[in-house]
Amino acid sequence: MSHYVILSTLTDEGRKTIKQKPERILEVDNEIERMGVKIIKQYAVLGQYDFVSIVEAPDIDTVMRMSVEIGSRGSVQLLTLAAVPVEEFINNIK
Repeated sequence: MSHYVILSTLTDEGRKTIKQKPERILEVDNEIERMGVKIIKQYAVLGQYDFVSIVEAPDIDTVMRMSVEIGSRGSVQLLTLAAVPVEEFINNIK
């Protein structure tokens, strides 16, 4: 399984939605899990992004499909970064 960091920014529509129904965040998390992407940890943050999620997926194609599906709804913009454990990174560059 590969790990990814997803930085999420809510759109105006997304902010309205979670203000009216904050539990929508957990509903979307469940949808993401059903798409084959396991959420390891998720944080609400202040600043340029609204959420940081650490996820695990079998491959990049699964993450891309999830990203397109969630992003196409218009409530959030996603920036997805592949994450490599430092130990693995060190071994790979030797």
